[in-house]
Amino acid sequence: MKSRVIQDEPEPTDLIDAPAATGASHEDKELKMTAIAMPAAEADGRPVADTANGSVVAAHELSRRYGEGETAVDALRGVSLQVVPGKLTAVMGPSGSGKSTLMHLLAGLDQPTSGEVTIAGTSIGKLNDTDLTKLRREHIGFIFQFFNLLPMLSAEENVVLPLSLAGEKLDRKWVDELMKRIGLAERSNHRPSELSGGQQQRVAIGRALVSKPTIVFADEPTGNLDSKTGGEILDLMRNSVDTYGQTTVMVTHDPRAAAIADRILFLADGVIVRDLGRTEAHEVIAVTEELAR
Repeated sequence: MKSRVIQDEPEPTDLIDAPAATGASHEDKELKMTAIAMPAAEADGRPVADTANGSVVAAHELSRRYGEGETAVDALRGVSLQVVPGKLTAVMGPSGSGKSTLMHLLAGLDQPTSGEVTIAGTSIGKLNDTDLTKLRREHIGFIFQFFNLLPMLSAEENVVLPLSLAGEKLDRKWVDELMKRIGLAERSNHRPSELSGGQQQRVAIGRALVSKPTIVFADEPTGNLDSKTGGEILDLMRNSVDTYGQTTVMVTHDPRAAAIADRILFLADGVIVRDLGRTEAHEVIAVTEELAR
């Protein structure tokens, strides 16, 4: 019997502890997620592109299979793409389409069954765990759906935590600018419990941006927010691209979120089935409905 296409996409923590990483402890998972969420600062503060093709992240013939034999499932099947600098790319698709799997492979949180991922010109499949962790910290920021803030720290302390962990000296002017940009300059001393959901996500965005990473990955950044607050977060994300040239890849189910992107990739059954430029929300809905038929 042929392997089947995955229908129920694994949770992010399942991806980290997938068959290729059997035996990984809970602590190992947390270390991997922390390495993504808290990158270290670039030496010159500027995104680094792959000079060979102008992309910051590239994937070539990525496949991801879970399990073996008759019970094997294919989450991705030969996906290739390039993420160019200074743009926002949205990845859409129904549950089980492979979009979260793709993001975790691009971010180095999971290993492909076959194929190659390069980040800032480095093939991550050739790195050992230590070097991979270092590369993630140097080049990647991550925005989670559920914020993942440290409750004992203030808003500003959460934002600058990546730099603190890396032993980097704070650029006071940059931190002040960033706190103002995310709309929390007046609440910088408040702890997460004293902030609304939207404000907590603003902190998470600031944390992802503070080290000026090569690329930011956003996993359903508005999925836990109401419509109005979600719109404000989308405006903030779009502004980070337009103002700072921050390369961003966002996984989303929300057509309104996808409509702020410069490029929209639609996945179905583990392959890219549509690749669009800037598109209005109603057009995104139409494409989604067309692909669902």
